[in-house]
Amino acid sequence: MMESVLQIGVWILTITLMLVGLIGVVVPVLPGTTLILIAAMVHKWLRPEDLSWMAIGFVAIFWACSVIVDFVGVLLGTKWFGGGKWGMAGASGGALIGMLFSLRLLVLGTILGAIAAERLVAKRTNTEAMKAGVGAALGFVISTIARLACACVMIGLFVVAVALP
Repeated sequence: MMESVLQIGVWILTITLMLVGLIGVVVPVLPGTTLILIAAMVHKWLRPEDLSWMAIGFVAIFWACSVIVDFVGVLLGTKWFGGGKWGMAGASGGALIGMLFSLRLLVLGTILGAIAAERLVAKRTNTEAMKAGVGAALGFVISTIARLACACVMIGLFVVAVALP
């Protein structure tokens, strides 16, 4: 009886962490894919017979991909639209400030950070600065979609690994 209560508790913890992680992929402040990785690792630690280390390794690989995509997305978006190193730095700084408040301000901070840095520091024209801001926002959206895909793959790998003996 006690064993089944513990099993249910482990599953509730795992599912809760994974769902909060999935939400965290699109909501700032929550460490989305990191929570999904932690959920898989905690599950492995508490119920080692359910999951292999190989499965944890594959989940961790997609976590690493999500971190890389998150970082590179905004930078590449800014660069593709003509922004320079200052635009990329401004977009990153604006995103950091914006994420403390809301998703809307995260996107707005990314755009305004790129524009301000390109205009004020790099001495670019208004048009060039605006292009860099649009690129930063587009890169953010693309990186969010890619992180969401990584998160879904991570959860899918976990489910398949637990379902298969």
